[in-house]
Amino acid sequence: MISKNYQCTFFCLLVVVVLGLLYGTSASTGGEYLIGVGSYDSTGPAAGVNMMGYGNMDQATGGVHFRLRARAFVVAESSGGARFAFVNLDAGMASQLVTIKVLERLQKRYGNLYNEENVAISGTHTHAGPGGYLQYVVYIVTSLGFVPQSFEAIVTAIELSIVQAHENLKPGSIFINQGELDNGGVNRSPSAYLFNPPEERARYTRNVDTQMTLLKFVDGSSGKSIGAFNWFATHGTSMSRDNKLISGDNKGAAARFFEDWFSSTSNSSSAHQNYFNNKINKKAFIQKASQIKATGGQPCGKSTSQESKVRKNDGSRFVGAFCQSNVGDVSPNVLGAFCTDSGLPCDFNHSSCHGNDLLCVGRGPGYPDEILSTKIIGERQFQKAVDLFSSAKEAVTGKIDYRHVYLNFTDIEVELEGDKVAKTCPAALGPGFAAGTTDGPGAFGFQQGDTKINKFWEQLRDALKEPSQYQVDCQKPKTVLLDTGEMFWPYAWAPAILPIQILRLGKLIILSVPGEFTTMAGRRLREAVKQTLITNGNGEFDAETHIVIAGLSNTYSQYVATFEEYKQQRYEAASTLYGPHTLSAYIQEFNKLAKAMAKGVKSPKNGISPPDLSSVQLSLVLDPSGDSPPPGKKFGDMQQDIRPPKSGSFKKGDKPSATFWSPNPRYDLLSEGTFAVVEMLQGKQWTPAYDDDDFSLYFKWNQDNSTLFGLGHIEWEVPEDVISGVYRLRHFGSSKKTKDSPVVYFTGASSAFTVS
Repeated sequence: MISKNYQCTFFCLLVVVVLGLLYGTSASTGGEYLIGVGSYDSTGPAAGVNMMGYGNMDQATGGVHFRLRARAFVVAESSGGARFAFVNLDAGMASQLVTIKVLERLQKRYGNLYNEENVAISGTHTHAGPGGYLQYVVYIVTSLGFVPQSFEAIVTAIELSIVQAHENLKPGSIFINQGELDNGGVNRSPSAYLFNPPEERARYTRNVDTQMTLLKFVDGSSGKSIGAFNWFATHGTSMSRDNKLISGDNKGAAARFFEDWFSSTSNSSSAHQNYFNNKINKKAFIQKASQIKATGGQPCGKSTSQESKVRKNDGSRFVGAFCQSNVGDVSPNVLGAFCTDSGLPCDFNHSSCHGNDLLCVGRGPGYPDEILSTKIIGERQFQKAVDLFSSAKEAVTGKIDYRHVYLNFTDIEVELEGDKVAKTCPAALGPGFAAGTTDGPGAFGFQQGDTKINKFWEQLRDALKEPSQYQVDCQKPKTVLLDTGEMFWPYAWAPAILPIQILRLGKLIILSVPGEFTTMAGRRLREAVKQTLITNGNGEFDAETHIVIAGLSNTYSQYVATFEEYKQQRYEAASTLYGPHTLSAYIQEFNKLAKAMAKGVKSPKNGISPPDLSSVQLSLVLDPSGDSPPPGKKFGDMQQDIRPPKSGSFKKGDKPSATFWSPNPRYDLLSEGTFAVVEMLQGKQWTPAYDDDDFSLYFKWNQDNSTLFGLGHIEWEVPEDVISGVYRLRHFGSSKKTKDSPVVYFTGASSAFTVS
């Protein structure tokens, strides 16, 4: 993205200071670790595929706000010892099948160097990415089954991000920093939080976690920072259930802002000139722009859109990742939840309005503009990350280690206080699940906190699968609405076998959990593991040991509420699959792994592994079978060209737009490419200035209602830091005439316009 050129006065001095912060404390010639970072485009099908997160069948993709990515770091002991890879994925959550296939591909490349024990894949929990990539029925109902194109985009991106990080491995140093971000989230189930013991709640000032933990990676030879990963809990629900543009939501936005900030501040000069500010006649530019007409559709190559990217992925770019944590009850809609009919606050205990859950909706800081809310929550995380990054001084030292085990979570004996023993249950969902949340209301007729279902829903449930008496008793006080753990047609509806994992990087401990822990559930898990490490670690661990939770990792099993929160049966409790003792089971089993790590004992082997259900997946979403433009038109031709304003020139904040005849964007996802570009005229050459990975540029695709021909709409919200000049909008795409014909590529550009 092109940014303004500044006078080299005070700014030059500022650059010197900033570069000192960016490049670390010293340019040492080595480091305790080998470090590498990588990133790859994971954007899936941008048309006609249901988004994963809200369970709203009407929410199908219809364009791109900004692209999704897999961002990875690999750390290894410089002696050639232990290593692990951590991937932060712009997706709703990790998927067991994705994890299985990624590990298979890595094994073909590297043997057993990367395996289920030392690879972690964590989802950011955006609700604005294509679905259909998980293997259990309950998670692919709304996507009409498995969507191979979504799945392949994600698997390939994770694989290649790890490959890039692996190939970039070099001696370096790692720094850690922590700080508080107070305005990044609120508790969306505050009444459930109050069910936790008063003495426990009294230990905390907030009912959400506000701590961000950041790792900074510094090249040992150049002293240059190569990446930063941080963990902070807030839901990826700034974009609403009605949005149809692919988006990384607030965490994806924060990552884009962070990476662009680093790129701009580490380059002390700009190759671009602000023409209007260089005493060139503004009228002359408007006249020049008026003479440059739309190009019409033209053929191009498969890689042409990649060549037009502003940020080309050559493996050398700084990688900034914003990872998820114990996010279960944390909402980015920080203004609170209000009734859409009256504007009054929603009912406290049920988050409904007059008994109607559909009317209770959370408001983000940019309300009613969800994109502005996404930007604000993203900026808040980005700004705190810059803070921590710039002041990070504590070097990470010590062992790299990991532990991992698969567990059958439907049948774990849990030892409770007072020598009592309880068991987890087969998976089940309660009526509070159907009510949804203030971030995305669910079905009419349900409320959070419901523990009863009416006869109609009971009969419908029983038609699918009547729960066994054991299940009914085991899940209490949850009433079983969907008995997913006992449903196996056409294949398993919910996971039974789950992975838990601990990664160690010196005194940083990462707990990879396969779900969404509530705030208090996460606090209990972190505290328990830390105490176990200290007790059994023979001095290796102490009060300064940092524990972070990496949420939605390696597979997905919905929520984990505390035993007390489970009693109220709000959404998070109703979605705690394995019954009231789920959290206790996690703490017990994580403590076993932590004890093994502290004592230097290998992970226990129990012979359990999750199923690979790829061979039985059903896919009801059809691939596009061929597209043609209207008679006399070519793809890339204008359906509606730029309409200049009366002043002749667009201003900051204006939204120039153009619409092109465009086929379904699913013929080629243009990975590491772009569907849309804003080009700037530099002398006689058009230079890419913004693409569909920029927050300011929107690519929207739909079919014309009257003719059913496809339309690609590009809209650019002119940024505040734009350089004045001559611009145009360019579209890239691909098509097939028939299902069996080869893919061909095209491009087209609008008429020119000026920005002043």
